[in-house]
Amino acid sequence: MDVPELLESAALLVPEETATENDITVRDIWDYLVHDEWEIALGLLEELGDARSLPLAFWEKLADAAEQLRLERSATWCHWRCSEIRNGVIRADLTLRPAAEARRTTPISGAGVLRPMWDIGHLSPTGGRAVSIASLWVENMPTLEPGGRATVRLVPLTPSHWTHVQPGQQITMHEDSAVAGTAVILEVHPPAHAMT
Repeated sequence: MDVPELLESAALLVPEETATENDITVRDIWDYLVHDEWEIALGLLEELGDARSLPLAFWEKLADAAEQLRLERSATWCHWRCSEIRNGVIRADLTLRPAAEARRTTPISGAGVLRPMWDIGHLSPTGGRAVSIASLWVENMPTLEPGGRATVRLVPLTPSHWTHVQPGQQITMHEDSAVAGTAVILEVHPPAHAMT
C-alpha cells in the first residue's frame, strides 16, 4: 500500500467519536488526506491512537506509512505501540540515581532503545533476586539525565513475569548489579490477547 492508502485504512479503524485533547476527530483527518497533507494526517492519527485503545492493525499501518515518509521518530513510536499491544505496557514514574551514585553518567535515550533489567519482586530458585527485562520509553522527553525523573512506559520482554505488578508498587531498574533507578507503577495494561 502507498502512504495515502495506509493512512485512509488506519483512519477507518478510528471510531468517529474519538477526539484528541484539541477536539480533532477522524473527520478532520480526512480533510488533510484529501489535500495530500500526509505528515499532518499521520501525526493526528497518532494523537487519536493515544486518546483511546485502537487495534494492532492501526499502529502497523501508521508505522508503514511513517517509514515510507521517512519519519523515523514516528515510525519508532508506532512500532513501540505495536509492542505494547502484543506484550502489554506498564506506565511508571521513574527516578534515575544521580551520576555520582550510579554507574551511568550519560543520559538514556527516551525512544525505547534501552532494555534494562527490573527487580519486580521475583526470587531465583536459590532465593536471590531475579530480574525481568522490559524496554523503556520516556514520555515527552528525548532523553533522561542521570538523577532525572520522568513518566516512562515499559514493555515487558516476557509479559507473564509481570502479571503481579500493580499500581503503587515500587520496582527498581538495573543495568548491572547496582540499582540504576527506582520506579513507582502508575498503570498496568496487559497484552491485548489477555484482555477480556
